[in-house]
Amino acid sequence: MINNSNNNYEISDVDGVITFKNKNTTIGFIRFNDNGEIEYIFVNPSFRKQGMAKKLLKLTGEKLKKDLSPQHPISPLGKKLFNID
Repeated sequence: MINNSNNNYEISDVDGVITFKNKNTTIGFIRFNDNGEIEYIFVNPSFRKQGMAKKLLKLTGEKLKKDLSPQHPISPLGKKLFNID
């Protein structure tokens, strides 16, 4: 577990899942595979509109060193995140 003290949450990276947590709740997580496909991304509604999903995507891209793509089906929020019409 990585302590990200500047943002008051911890980052966990285990078996294809990166999770942001604080002492009270899970802030968000992303599940991905080795091909760079995003299987699932979730941000707690209380923490939305703060760039958490983009931070999760950035960490995943840095870890895999690949371009990321969403798996289907893609939710309306997922389409917005990946700029898909």
